[in-house]
Amino acid sequence: MAFLPITKKEIESLGWDYVDIIIVSGDAYVDHPSFGHAVIGRVLERNGFRVAIIPQPNWRDDLRDFKKFGEPRLFFGVSAGVMDSMVNHYTALKRKRSDDAYTPNSEAGFRPDYATIVYSNILKEIYPNTPIIIGGIEASMRRNAHYDYWSDCLKPSILVESKADMLVYGMGEKTIVEIAQRLRSGEKISQIKDIYQTGFVSKDIPNNDNWKTIELPSYEDCLKSKTKQATSILQIEKTSNKIIGERLVQKHGEDYVIINPFNPDFSQEDLDQSFDLPYERAPHPKYSKRGKIPAFEMIRFSVNIHRGCFGGCSFCTIAAHQGKQIISRSEESILREIDIIAKDKEFKGYLSDLGAPSANMYKMKGIDLKICQNCSKPSCIFPKICSNLNFDHKPLLDLYKKVRDLPYIKKAFVGSGLRYDLFIGIDKEKEKKYHTKEYFETVFQHHISGRLKVAPEHTEDRVLNLMRKPSFNQFISLKHTFDDLNKKYNLKQQLIPYFISSHPSCTLKDMLSLAQKTKKLGYRLEQVQDFTPTPMTISTEIYYTGIDIMTKEKLFVEKSLEGKRKQNQAFFWWKK
Repeated sequence: MAFLPITKKEIESLGWDYVDIIIVSGDAYVDHPSFGHAVIGRVLERNGFRVAIIPQPNWRDDLRDFKKFGEPRLFFGVSAGVMDSMVNHYTALKRKRSDDAYTPNSEAGFRPDYATIVYSNILKEIYPNTPIIIGGIEASMRRNAHYDYWSDCLKPSILVESKADMLVYGMGEKTIVEIAQRLRSGEKISQIKDIYQTGFVSKDIPNNDNWKTIELPSYEDCLKSKTKQATSILQIEKTSNKIIGERLVQKHGEDYVIINPFNPDFSQEDLDQSFDLPYERAPHPKYSKRGKIPAFEMIRFSVNIHRGCFGGCSFCTIAAHQGKQIISRSEESILREIDIIAKDKEFKGYLSDLGAPSANMYKMKGIDLKICQNCSKPSCIFPKICSNLNFDHKPLLDLYKKVRDLPYIKKAFVGSGLRYDLFIGIDKEKEKKYHTKEYFETVFQHHISGRLKVAPEHTEDRVLNLMRKPSFNQFISLKHTFDDLNKKYNLKQQLIPYFISSHPSCTLKDMLSLAQKTKKLGYRLEQVQDFTPTPMTISTEIYYTGIDIMTKEKLFVEKSLEGKRKQNQAFFWWKK
């Protein structure tokens, strides 16, 4: 095994006289399945392509970083990194962050604002005839017209501003390989219009008999009408939630932005293959003298067990990026990865997380998948659990048991968030059928480090309904159960809740009520955040439009920075 090359010297040592694909990333190169550039690079490598990476190129000098490998034979792949660059750079109060967890020694300043656009435009200027394909979370969540909080304006599709030839959204392993294979076979990038999870700009709407096409309100119409923008985002969400989605078309000026549907055929086998690639599971040696990369240290001994989330939280990007359907890894793949982790000389027997976007959705799916085919509901569990959902926790219990039985594992923590509405308040028949009570007690006994973090997000039903989160009474029930388990096992473990201030419809009065209710439960809150409007979420568009997208009803939205500060301060009544 060896790292993918990031220097000219490494290219020469491999004896390469050309490179097929060059990936440009806003993150430092960490060869690990949690880092998108590594996953895409490795999956292309496995399919016979020569791949090089340009991590965190300098965009402010003579641009030598962008030129060091010359022109790739097939295309440039461009990503801002694991995070949207604006979320990476700025707080909810628009203050510039002083650190960057995806850079050695947490140093800030190694990527530009709107990194995908900046990188793509530079490459298009230097190599005007080379295809540029953008991807990653920034491209994924800016694929259509969207509100941008940091510039406080409605922006067009990132395809327009980046001048890229194609966009890949979501988890793109199969998509990027198909693109590369077709380019290698001689097709032009302008001819490729029928691949799942891609977007492109076109003068007209290409014919495609396989997909139903829905035309969204144009970018220009959305600029004039916030109601039309709300309609557009709601349709994007509905399409993203379906197993069999539609092709979306949105006019921008004289051109059309075409967004093809999610790939419905990504399977457990595909996911296993992605995680089984020969990662070095470490930062590139080039960074050894610059310091540790915090984002890698955080996930170094963690294991991701599935993709997707059917929770449907209105402020969350997971479903729009990974899909609502749960795609789980096999037990064998998970155990193979744990075995590799155990061989790390710094591993002490503790897995920091055995989780996923929502840690307890492993292998959950519809009972009758035909019903799920065209279901566009954002959540399978809000306002109540869908009658067609099989939320059996037995596969998780079996997995946890196998991990606990490994001789080199002292403890496997579940550090990812749990959806407690999947195991609290369940009727007795389903509690037994779906092993919900047994699941929570097992997690309490074996898989928390003295603190279990959950996310009620708020206490007021009006705000929670807009967030698509369960009533705060359900959290109170969880706390009672948690306290009972502490007594049963003579422990003093803590239940730590997360909360959000300044979410659309939340007033200062709501925050004072939150403070009173949590104080009554004995909490002095620390795990809190101010709502950050991130591109293309329902909550963000409500923030922008001031209307409930579902009902078109006008809502209060706290937009002033002073008002947001006051709401956030309500968490900290216990501080002077």
